[in-house]
Amino acid sequence: MALAAAALVCVAGLAFDSQAVAFGGLAAAIVVAGALGVHLVVSERRRGEEAVAEAMEREAERARLSDLVVTAEQEERRRLALFLHDGPVQSLSGIALMLDAVAAAVESGRLDEARGILPQILQRQRDTIRSLRDLSFNLEPVVLRDQGFGPAVKALAEQLGLAEQLQITLDVEDAEQLAQRAQVTLYQIIREALHNALRRKPSKIDIRISYVDGTVEAVIADNGAGERRRATYDALAERARTLNAELSVDSSDDGGTAVRVRLPGYAARR
Repeated sequence: MALAAAALVCVAGLAFDSQAVAFGGLAAAIVVAGALGVHLVVSERRRGEEAVAEAMEREAERARLSDLVVTAEQEERRRLALFLHDGPVQSLSGIALMLDAVAAAVESGRLDEARGILPQILQRQRDTIRSLRDLSFNLEPVVLRDQGFGPAVKALAEQLGLAEQLQITLDVEDAEQLAQRAQVTLYQIIREALHNALRRKPSKIDIRISYVDGTVEAVIADNGAGERRRATYDALAERARTLNAELSVDSSDDGGTAVRVRLPGYAARR
């Protein structure tokens, strides 16, 4: 606007044969043009700086998420090592000692004693096999890979429901549309949330996944009244953040606990 006005003054001066007016208009136009040039340079530089800042922020977020993934993997390895040491390894060591006792009894002719130990060995072996099978299922259930998210969660719910004598209801059909990475992470969150809920001795657990306002929401709600352990939910929140998801823990409608995970639409797409 100012540049156009200066140009008009210059043209008017020329039209009325007034050199002073024309010169003044030309000078004003030059000044305004220079000011506009400076403004454009400054604006462009500011946009460049903002773009660099955004890129650095995105890189920092990627680094943070990468650290979270590494931390979660390390924690998973620690839990796995602890489980193997305190469970199957101890059980196999006990089986080896019991077999030594059977061998010694047979060598010394105490066959009745050997026969009495063998059923205990077989039972411990079966328990160990079942424990390792459950571990394999929990790490990456074959049904999740072969049949999909719904059947995998259903199998998990049936397994825990029978073992703990509680009702677990499911509404997870919307999860079939999620990307595989999102399905695997959600499955792990549901599995850990279920095990956390079992500590509070609930009689009922509801699991539902639905689309809400362009996001995917997963809710694991129980009616157990026991204490909530913050550390366990911090671990779940870290796992959720690998999908740029938010995790919150609230009281459920029946006085229990509701774990809520919200995934942004872009993180959940196939």
